[in-house]
Amino acid sequence: MKPLSILGSTGSIGRSCLKVIEEFPERYRVVGLAAGNNLSLLTRQIEKFRPQIVSVSNPASVDLLSRELAIHRSKNSLRVVGGKEGLLEVATHPEAQVIVSAIVGTAGLKPTYRAICCGKTIALANKEILVAAGELVMEAARKHHSTILPIDSEHSAIHQCLRSGTNDELRRIILTASGGPFRGWSIKGLRDVTPEMALRHPTWNMGRRVTIDSATLMNKGFEVLEAQWLFGIPVDRISVLIHPQSIVHSMVEFIDGSVIAQLGATDMRYPIQYALSFPQRLETPLASLEFSQLHRLEFEEPDLSKLPCLELAFRAARQQGGLPCALNAADEVAVEEFLKGRIRFTDIHRVVEQVLAPYSRRHLADIEEVLEFDQAVRKETHEIIDRDYVH
Repeated sequence: MKPLSILGSTGSIGRSCLKVIEEFPERYRVVGLAAGNNLSLLTRQIEKFRPQIVSVSNPASVDLLSRELAIHRSKNSLRVVGGKEGLLEVATHPEAQVIVSAIVGTAGLKPTYRAICCGKTIALANKEILVAAGELVMEAARKHHSTILPIDSEHSAIHQCLRSGTNDELRRIILTASGGPFRGWSIKGLRDVTPEMALRHPTWNMGRRVTIDSATLMNKGFEVLEAQWLFGIPVDRISVLIHPQSIVHSMVEFIDGSVIAQLGATDMRYPIQYALSFPQRLETPLASLEFSQLHRLEFEEPDLSKLPCLELAFRAARQQGGLPCALNAADEVAVEEFLKGRIRFTDIHRVVEQVLAPYSRRHLADIEEVLEFDQAVRKETHEIIDRDYVH
């Protein structure tokens, strides 16, 4: 059995991951779970999967969870920990071979990095880790012989397509994007987009920040940065195409002109199962793709004049330094402020671009510096929004 820990077990990816594990009880054993403050769901997960260690984000919740588990007689030899140190314990537990990194934001950076330094296999769903610290993370993975397997549907697709050839034979990577809910809208129309409108994604069910980032195309920009590090390919050999049906999850083109595409239904359990079972493939209980129901597959170039966040991400990928980290931090703050109704949808890219300006030559030497820089950029972003955008 493959022992694993899940960072972010009560989130969307974490829940889907546990559904996959539930289908293959003879193959996977849950060693650790790390969650936020959804204690009722975490308690049910503990009862079902019987981990050895559980972490909650708020240390004050440790006693509360322990009492809840005692009532349900589920604690047994379970170790309950909390806060950042507890998260590190789950990520580096000696019995866990695979760490599913599914905590949103840079909160998942340090525990995932520590797990990499322990030589563990990482099933990566957290884009921010490679966006903010791609060079440091991949260098640690090489040094400690840690394998990083993507859970994102697009990067999982690329990983699968690349099994058809070598990197020397690769011409370019083509990432597909649904285009979000506002494909075809005018710039004027985008000014009046509300959070409720932006949260209605046409094909995927995701967390709030990822859904907004999908609507602005920033999420696809993050995927460009992630692909650059995951697959060791220059950003100028990465393309993006809008594909509203979300059936072709991504493609690779080889030097002989052959294009290999990975197709599948819009269900995150497919790429999760692929990452957990790699290098094997397991028969899935999920429904197969019905080609007779696919009336058309459309592709088009993204309109960067309407949704310029993607171009900001390409700029960060080309210049590197502190720009990718600043891009992620500024975007997260801007999205939060949009969801609160304090700035417009079209202000998100303006805020991010304004924040990025000074950081093209900033070098980040280690993970602690990345985290400090991340916090400084967030503070600056709040100040810019309060000064220039909220009246």
